[in-house]
Amino acid sequence: MTGINQYPALIILAGGLGSRFGGNKQVAELPNLNQSIMELSITDAHRAGVRDVIMIVNDKVRDYIEDVIIPRLPESLTVTLVEQKLTDIPEGYQDCLIGRDKPWGTGHALLCAKPYVNKPAIVITADDYYGADAFLQLVEHFQYHDNMAMVAYPIINTLSEQGGVNRGICVIEEGKLHSVEEALNIRLENGQLYGEISGKPCYLDTRALSSMTFWGITPELFTALESGFIGFLKNYDNGVKSEYYLPDCIQHCINTATQAVSVYQAKSNWYGITYKSELNIVARKIYEARQGK
Repeated sequence: MTGINQYPALIILAGGLGSRFGGNKQVAELPNLNQSIMELSITDAHRAGVRDVIMIVNDKVRDYIEDVIIPRLPESLTVTLVEQKLTDIPEGYQDCLIGRDKPWGTGHALLCAKPYVNKPAIVITADDYYGADAFLQLVEHFQYHDNMAMVAYPIINTLSEQGGVNRGICVIEEGKLHSVEEALNIRLENGQLYGEISGKPCYLDTRALSSMTFWGITPELFTALESGFIGFLKNYDNGVKSEYYLPDCIQHCINTATQAVSVYQAKSNWYGITYKSELNIVARKIYEARQGK
């Protein structure tokens, strides 16, 4: 295992299409902040000690990131752009490309970074705001530990004013992640948290922690990602929308005891954008959080 006394790299998954947003939300500037969420995350990671950034991008945002965003980043950063391509799949599976125009998912996106990762890394999505403390916690983790980790967020701090949300609820045993349970249509009504698990309505603990894609990985994960992606392609039914998800691979590693994932609780709120109509609201909340209000 690698780790201990190493400052991790930062891997940003920024290759999504943003179809519900109606554009490239990973580079959308926040009003009053004049930066994208991704840039704020990079700034927070840099302040925590990160000096290497790997961005997984698509061809629609690459030029903008190169021409506009990278020049605004700290000069002490080494930034590598990696383009996630549909055609970047193992030989013998080209038939899976027929009729497909959607990216292969977060597992494939991270797999694209493999040639550039030789030490632990923090993995985030470009359009989610995590807060500075999350980066500090995982940077510190890799100073003392060589296993994987995650920062999980109190579910009560991840709800939307726009309606019910879907979240992965962490099942934790002795400080390690046991599993992530998918809960749908979560909403707060009269102080009680409601949702649906396995198709059944249920009450949810307001103290529960949710996974918001803030992982600390080690290079060993890429072996599992490769074999998992091949398994996904073997079972691919050409539904053209099926995706290979990073959490599924991590869960497999936990189940087979090839990885242990330490869980840290976030100290800041998480903010995310799904629809363009949320941009101003989220920007205001992030601005207030960064101003200490």
